[in-house]
Amino acid sequence: MSLPRAKLVQNFPGCPVEATLTYLDGKWKGVILFHLMQGTLRFNALRRKLPAVTQRMLTKQLRELEESGLVSRTVYPVVPPRVEYAMTPLGMTLKPVIQALAAWGDDYVFCSPEGRELRLASDGLRAPVAALEV
Repeated sequence: MSLPRAKLVQNFPGCPVEATLTYLDGKWKGVILFHLMQGTLRFNALRRKLPAVTQRMLTKQLRELEESGLVSRTVYPVVPPRVEYAMTPLGMTLKPVIQALAAWGDDYVFCSPEGRELRLASDGLRAPVAALEV
């Protein structure tokens, strides 16, 4: 398993944005937190909400979120085993950040069969996301 960026540095960088993003680094972590904001979810329920993620990647991202203290994992000793994931109180402090990202996406990101597009706020123009990436 590869190490998240947060584990690769001895000290956090001076920029608080970069330091915060080290905990959210990963394609699925923000989406996982978004779904866990609504409440506790079992592994398969979370997996159904993220159909594009593999079981291995979801497990990896959940473990990293658990290691950082943003998500808690509860295992119930029943057959078959039942595992539930929930945001910790520390994780819930990210709720305004995740909500802001969701609101921005609702306002400016448009998905169509051809792909994703961004609508520029000031002039209403649309540009393909790939064209805006550096």
